Amino acid sequence: MSTESILIALIVGGIGGWLAGLIVKGSGFGVIGNIVIGILGALLSSWLLPQLNLDFNTGNALITSILYAMVGAIIVIVLLSLIRRAR
Repeated sequence: MSTESILIALIVGGIGGWLAGLIVKGSGFGVIGNIVIGILGALLSSWLLPQLNLDFNTGNALITSILYAMVGAIIVIVLLSLIRRAR
């Protein structure tokens, strides 16, 4: 993986995590946490959405990647919030 690819993954993950943090209120994980959750969310949704036949394409690879990261990050944030409450 090139330096450029890593930088793009961080930016896409950060944007996706930030958007998910805005949508799911009260589950702040900070900037680094949002980037990590966005990247994990992108990985999760890139596998999960096609399995559920919810694969979508906007025609722009960057926007599609950000949307995938956001959807996955929302799933991860909700799961982490449920785990926090269970404790």
